[in-house]
Amino acid sequence: MKDMNKKRCTAVILAAGSGSRMKSDKAKQFMPLGGKPLICYALQAVEESDIIDDCILVTGTDDLLWVSEEIVKKYHYHKVDTVIAGGAERYLSVASAMRLIASDDMAVPNRDGYVFVHDGARPFLTEKILQDTYEAVQKYGACVSAVRSKDTIKIADEDGFVKETPDRNFIWNMHTPQVFETKLITEAYAALEKNLEALQQKGVHITDDAMVVEYFTKSRVKLVEGTYENIKLTTPEDLVIAEKVLDKKQGKLS
Repeated sequence: MKDMNKKRCTAVILAAGSGSRMKSDKAKQFMPLGGKPLICYALQAVEESDIIDDCILVTGTDDLLWVSEEIVKKYHYHKVDTVIAGGAERYLSVASAMRLIASDDMAVPNRDGYVFVHDGARPFLTEKILQDTYEAVQKYGACVSAVRSKDTIKIADEDGFVKETPDRNFIWNMHTPQVFETKLITEAYAALEKNLEALQQKGVHITDDAMVVEYFTKSRVKLVEGTYENIKLTTPEDLVIAEKVLDKKQGKLS
């Protein structure tokens, strides 16, 4: 039975990256995995989710028509509200989606719900990850799916020598989805765009959405333990690993 008190949940799926580190002419999110474009896996998880109500798909300007026809329509992703153009950097792509959510142009407005930002190059998004982050965002207002670091991390100085070794018990690797109250994340990104030039002059590099919230709001971001399988495909080696994970999920490996 559908929860009538559930607030609206919008997924923002990012698919505007290039294939440079993948050493491919084709953008990594469109490379084949298990006979389908990589981006299809995140979109299918969203399509089948009981948590997500609608989706904004962010892609490259030159790919808008192709993605609309060959991804959204071909694979029947009915939850995709719109396909929009992203920017040269990840945070610019998210900013475009935040402007849309803050406007009156969504088919169904999301004024006081939640926004789930997810990398399209992470194919192994699960309903449990969505459920766990949904429960956390209701309680804390901002959360990120993450995993504890398996490695010892070293902080280097400018000459490449070890400066310090942080306690591994407090080191987490950030994943997506990163989930926020709608008002919180839209206002944080509006502040980012307003102050972007000043940040760039200071040499600040925006690497994820949680960092935007950390900079421009007083909200704390809760870490929600995810899964190590929720990998982001960046290099050719990642694609090999993803194929093995997919085979395991499909029962092709014991």
